[in-house]
Amino acid sequence: MNISYEFFPARTEKGKKNLGKTLNTLNNTNPDFYSVTYGALGSTQNATFDTISQLSSATNASVAPHLTCVGSDREQITKLLDEYAQLGVSRVVVLRGDIPPAIRDIGEFHYASELVEFIRNQHGDRFTIDVAAYPEKHPQSKTVATDIEHFANKVKVGADSAITQYFYNIDAYFRFVDEAQQLGVNIPIVPGIMPITNYQQLARFSKICDADIPSWILNRLEMYSEDSESLKAFGLDVVSEMCQQMKVRGVNDFHFYTMNKSEPALSIVGNIV
Repeated sequence: MNISYEFFPARTEKGKKNLGKTLNTLNNTNPDFYSVTYGALGSTQNATFDTISQLSSATNASVAPHLTCVGSDREQITKLLDEYAQLGVSRVVVLRGDIPPAIRDIGEFHYASELVEFIRNQHGDRFTIDVAAYPEKHPQSKTVATDIEHFANKVKVGADSAITQYFYNIDAYFRFVDEAQQLGVNIPIVPGIMPITNYQQLARFSKICDADIPSWILNRLEMYSEDSESLKAFGLDVVSEMCQQMKVRGVNDFHFYTMNKSEPALSIVGNIV
């Protein structure tokens, strides 16, 4: 089984110290790689680079920066990839990125497929390229069919693997994989796993990214909203069971959104290995 984890850039000394402790703990699970997010319009570019540098010197696992289209041009991407290569980076996660409401022209790359194609044409096989996948449809896609076609196009131009938006309905994941394979997609589509630890935070994230929370889960999260320990225990059971069911059905790779914490991802991994 292959495990990977996502971090966000540490901006303060306290944050960097905390991230270092989290990394040391998660290193014990022998992850395949870590990824580090990147803000809209490159708002965390320097912090992302610093975090990649910090992690690269503290782990033997691959460390993959996120790259976004929004606010980027060919010269910037080329320079940034060269700098990452000097740090030993061999893997990147390519995304379109969220478009701020006031922005009309997002830059030279309008779609993740364009950025994937540019990196592949300019750098060959120098980098493993991960892209995003949306089992329940990207919130800005008009239809499920067009969303899957866009995903297949990212694969066609050079993506090596995909990481999904988080979900709590495994049927949506397996349906997406089946439909993508019908379009010729043959790369790994790794489920993105979001641990459940905070009702308000999860509800806010899910509204932004249009991720569905099944009513039976939502009802219990509301019931435990004032009992954090019971909510965390319930969340651990739900997500662990979901991962175990996917593993039984042949899924061997999982990507965890950690929020820069070792728990509860560590406990979920312990339940499914």
